[in-house]
Amino acid sequence: MRVVPDTNTIVSGVIGTGPPRQLVSAVRRSDMELAISPALLAELLDVLGRKNFAVRLAQAGLTAAGIVDELRALARVVALDPDDDQVLARALTAGVDLIVSGHKRDLLPLGGYQGMPIVSAKDAGQRGGLA
Repeated sequence: MRVVPDTNTIVSGVIGTGPPRQLVSAVRRSDMELAISPALLAELLDVLGRKNFAVRLAQAGLTAAGIVDELRALARVVALDPDDDQVLARALTAGVDLIVSGHKRDLLPLGGYQGMPIVSAKDAGQRGGLA
């Protein structure tokens, strides 16, 4: 299964417990495939670099850069351009049923985002009974 988590989920999975930790552990075991964008990695580095995480990371023997490097190595990094990130953000905010894209190298290979399938316009038409 391929997953696209948000930054909060990854942070919770790295320094917390419960379902987010289980998700990160599943990715580490290769039971799940993590698909992330460079923008998410940059945001994660910024968030984990904040003072409020410094003590927790140090206690665990971790660094923000080390965590990001590990995730980059484990994940499928999908180089989305800023417009694609905005499409995903808008889809999530709107709670859409489908994300429709023609980006064969970027969005379509993800297959979905947060439970919303990412499909071509042709597939969207077929699903909507337009074909």
